[in-house]
Amino acid sequence: MIWGVLGVLVALVAIGLGLTWWQVRRRNMQRWLPTYLRERERYQPVALGHEIHVLLCIADHYEPKADGADVATGMQRVKTWVETYPKQFARFRDSDGRPPRYTFFFPAEEYEKQYLDALTELVRAGFAEVELHLHHEDDTPAGFRDKLTQFRDLLVQTHGLLARDKHTGAVRYGFIHGNWALCNSRPDGKACGVNEELAILLETGCYADFTFPSAPDITQPPIINRIYFAADRPGDPRSHETMTAPGPSALLMVQGPLLLDWTKKKWGVFPGIENGCLQATQSPTIERLWQWLQARVQVPERPDWFIVKLHAHGAPEHDHEPLLGEPMVRFHEELARLARDNPKFRFHYVTARELVNCIKAAQAGFKGTVDEARDWELLPPPCQASEDAQKAHPV
Repeated sequence: MIWGVLGVLVALVAIGLGLTWWQVRRRNMQRWLPTYLRERERYQPVALGHEIHVLLCIADHYEPKADGADVATGMQRVKTWVETYPKQFARFRDSDGRPPRYTFFFPAEEYEKQYLDALTELVRAGFAEVELHLHHEDDTPAGFRDKLTQFRDLLVQTHGLLARDKHTGAVRYGFIHGNWALCNSRPDGKACGVNEELAILLETGCYADFTFPSAPDITQPPIINRIYFAADRPGDPRSHETMTAPGPSALLMVQGPLLLDWTKKKWGVFPGIENGCLQATQSPTIERLWQWLQARVQVPERPDWFIVKLHAHGAPEHDHEPLLGEPMVRFHEELARLARDNPKFRFHYVTARELVNCIKAAQAGFKGTVDEARDWELLPPPCQASEDAQKAHPV
């Protein structure tokens, strides 16, 4: 009798372990879960009552031609954003008196002059900035370099976009790799082809990479919830999966939150994944904000600054509601309410450029305010309105 019961228990345990491993592999969690478990003591809840400054950055993989859309459909998508964003969000202000800021990482291969002309209007008004995004396949180092420089120069010369180095005047840009495949990181080698991308990004003026997290994609690095530097390992893919010391050959990597989400369980057992994504099935909420803060993506020199870099694919219609509709309006309202009710809670809407300026300032030991650090090293694009105009917003 007892052996029969033990046999059943062993079988149940084996089935449970098998299902767990299947869930882990299905969501590619083997790529990052060991790090998460090893560092779990980092992820303590953040409580009100302590000084909290939330640096909120939305990095949109903005693809107007997604899902095979033609030029006209893409233009209508862009028009919706340009017209709706100020109407919905111009009334909101962060703790520095600035409106919600958005960063469009625009794909080079989807360029249409009319798209960027329209988005530039949001940049001029101080609502947004534009950075580089690229999808490529079976590429070469020379081909990757050419694509970056040609699109970089097009954005600068035709539209007056992209940041300038405060000290040298050189053009600088932020980057997101299409299909998450930075440094040829897919096991099948698709959606890239170039191992040595970090050096080329630095050479062409990139100030930081914003690609990750990519979970549940197979490209998710084992490094999670970090601001760190990475340098190419000649001949090897996935160079960004090794942290290195800052230096001229190292690129800044700015990650968003990645955590297990026990509030959303599969079959009531397996936890969901909180990956900082904003889409139809993952609306922005104050409840999620506390998870993003718990990821503790920070610079050690400023423990009161909490970096919340979120991502989206906001151009297609199916994600307009969470990003332009009532869920986002409610999120901004609740942020403002939190700040009113809690004197030590402050929130700051930042673009990708402003976020990196704050990171650089913190790393340099800067003790001032977030607002004072927004233009620390990287100046706004030439087309952008003055600070006074940004705060007034005549749009």
